[in-house]
Amino acid sequence: QVQLVESGGALVQAGGSLRLSCAASGSIFIINAMGWYRQAPGKQRELVARITSGTITNYADSVKGRFTISRGNVKNTVNLQMNSLKPEDTAVYYCNANVQIMGGGPGRYDYWGQGTQVTVSS
Repeated sequence: QVQLVESGGALVQAGGSLRLSCAASGSIFIINAMGWYRQAPGKQRELVARITSGTITNYADSVKGRFTISRGNVKNTVNLQMNSLKPEDTAVYYCNANVQIMGGGPGRYDYWGQGTQVTVSS
């Protein structure tokens, strides 16, 4: 019903920058919030940054001041600008969207992208 496609993951040196993008498509009535999560090997998936439909943002403490989440210029897209990258930022980054489906009533559902690999070398 809803598809999320991420792009922008890459191998980068410590101190470098990357920009991740995510586009949502499908039977979308309203996107309540979009966000980025990450999962490093052997660790649980964790929130990186999130933005609501009202553009309220929140960030993990570990990325505050370095990462910026923003709505894209194209509808139903979100970007994550990552600066001053550190080796500990290495992970698979997943896009998430909390969505009300067309014709689906008031219920809200979480959808996930397939993930994009970010590797930061020291």
